[in-house]
Amino acid sequence: MLSTIPYEVPPSLLSGLSGDPTPTVVVGANTAIVLESVKAAVDAGLIKPILVGEPDLINKAATEVGFGFENAHVVPAFSEEETAQKGVKIASDGEAGIVMKGHIHTDVLIRAALSKTDGLRCGRRFTHVSHLTIPGDPKVLILTDPAVNVLPDAPTRMDMVRNSVDLARAIGIARPKVAMLSAVEIVNPGMPSSVAAKETVDAFNASGEDQGFDIAGPFAFDNAISPEAARIKGVNNPVAGQADIIVSPNIETANAIGRIMVNFMSAVLAGVVMGAKVPFVLTSRADPAEARLASIALARKISEYQAG
Repeated sequence: MLSTIPYEVPPSLLSGLSGDPTPTVVVGANTAIVLESVKAAVDAGLIKPILVGEPDLINKAATEVGFGFENAHVVPAFSEEETAQKGVKIASDGEAGIVMKGHIHTDVLIRAALSKTDGLRCGRRFTHVSHLTIPGDPKVLILTDPAVNVLPDAPTRMDMVRNSVDLARAIGIARPKVAMLSAVEIVNPGMPSSVAAKETVDAFNASGEDQGFDIAGPFAFDNAISPEAARIKGVNNPVAGQADIIVSPNIETANAIGRIMVNFMSAVLAGVVMGAKVPFVLTSRADPAEARLASIALARKISEYQAG
């Protein structure tokens, strides 16, 4: 970390939860770092884990981190494919409200989730959404898509917006403001991201009906989040300088924004995959413990929101 400010789990993600811990299937629960995250979430009262993986390795990892099995259930699986299939089926059968990626390749897990028989499709594309917070600042920035969709086409961009709006509402943002990102505020045919941004905005506004959120673009990043920058440049619409959600034109841009905030500002990035029947927690071994716990807490918020 280049910043020396300690990471902080946003208190808003740990408050306002109701009911019992959410049954959560941990797909590939074979390592200590995975079970450290599970233990932290159990201790915080967030989840009731279902651990899928090799029992001997799970037991070994549990001993290393001091995790007890009083409220956990182990489902044996001995290959990545079997682990992914069993884990996804548990959620597909309604036995878990959250899927958590453990020690397994993301593409294997996503492939199982996309199965037409036992998968988790619900009519939308899967998109990754990041919830970013800076220590001491209650403001949340929602960013999509830094992890799943490389160069989203028009239908994928529409679902990126829908999934991000759902996440925003799950954390209490009643009328989210969505900024379609480019590098300019005026459509430039030589800059495809500006054209795509305007097309997405127009598609949502075509019906003339209130969508329950505000969307505008294209935006350069500063004019999306800074009221002062938007005022100086004369960008005047309900989203300018006030964006809750940034929709990136490609994975490189979104990934860079997120990682820059994490490393230079000590932002905690809580990441989930939306667009499935249940939220997916996707964490990396390189993520700090605070980000892993925040991701699970965010998934719990979304699970409760989806359950009504």
